[in-house]
Order: sequence, then C-alpha cells, then structure tokens
Amino acid sequence: MNKATAKKLIRLGAWISITIFLFVLGTNIWVVQSTKDLIYDDMNSPINDVALVLGTSKRTTEGKPNRFFMERMQTAAALHAGEKVKHILVSGDNRTKYYNEPRDMLKALGDLNIPEEHISLDFAGLRTLDSVVRCKEVFGQNKVTIVTQEFHCYRSLFIANYFEMEAVAVSADDGGPVGNMLAFREVLARTMAVLDLYVLQRKPKYLGEEIQLSI
Repeated sequence: MNKATAKKLIRLGAWISITIFLFVLGTNIWVVQSTKDLIYDDMNSPINDVALVLGTSKRTTEGKPNRFFMERMQTAAALHAGEKVKHILVSGDNRTKYYNEPRDMLKALGDLNIPEEHISLDFAGLRTLDSVVRCKEVFGQNKVTIVTQEFHCYRSLFIANYFEMEAVAVSADDGGPVGNMLAFREVLARTMAVLDLYVLQRKPKYLGEEIQLSI
C-alpha cells in the first residue's frame, strides 16, 4: 500500500468516526431533550391508574443485591401507598425457571405490603421496547407512569412517545452513582432505540391476546 492510499484510508476512517460520533451525540440529545420534562420524583408525579415497572435482575453479576432493582420496587410501592397509582404492572424477562424478573418483583412488592391483587405480571418484557409496547397493545394501557432509573427514563419515554402513549416516568434513583460502563451502554441504547423505531421499525418479540387488568 502506497502512502497516498494509506492517507486516503486514514482520512476515510476519520470521517466515518466523526459521522458515527455526531450521530450518537445527536440521537442522545434528541431522546433526552424530548422527554426530560416528563420525568418526576415519586412525590410530585401525576396520578395514573397504572405504574409500569421495568424489569432488572435482583442481583448483580457478582451475586450482590442490585440496588436498581430495590429502588424500582421501593418507588413503585411509594407511588401505590401515596395513591399516585392504583395498579402495578411489572414487566421483565422470564428466560428460564431460575431467572424470572416478574416473579422476583412480585415477591419484593409483596414484602413492601403491596397486595398481590394490585399487581399484574408481564413475562415477555424482554426489552424496554417490548415492555412499553406490550403495556399498550396487550394490557390496554395508553396512559401510564413508568418506573425506572433516571438514565433509563429518557429512552423508555421516547419509545412511549413514538407509540403515542400518554406516559410520564418516575425516577427511582436514590442518588447513588451510575457506573461508567452502564452509562456508556445507555448512550448506545438510546441511539439503537432511534434506529429500532425509525429505521428498523422493530416490534415486540411476543404480543398475543389482550389481557384485562383488574383496576
């Protein structure tokens, strides 16, 4: 390879890198700016019939309790106790009999004195997109309060807005730090959400018949 060809390849690589960086930056700005005014804390959030609690593992990869899991459960319980919501829909992954996010959330909410009849389980919330869309299409809820950490609220609301839902979100953060790797993954996930919705037009893996919530 001669020097002229090498320079062209370096220049092309630089332009590609800059383009990707600007696209990731632009999509993240879009996701955050279009949803930031819809995020509340549990004390001043609007009243909705249903809280959609997005799933996460109750333990970290090191086997320790996952604070994000407990923050979501405590926030959902506080919304219910404060009569900000009447019913809680927990949506998460159910990949094996040994890993079942909705069942774990049901137990945790029961430990927080939420009656079981006020909780419904969505076992097919494999991704954020699946959980949000199934909340509308399967469980018949177009107006909801999404419960998750603030960094995740923006993407969740962006998806809900795309599907014309009247959604708000409540940040379940207790002020603890978000790791650099998780923050970086969320940056990429926001860009992927834009591609999923506007380019790939992805839909949930599973839908099915409508399920009536007892509200």
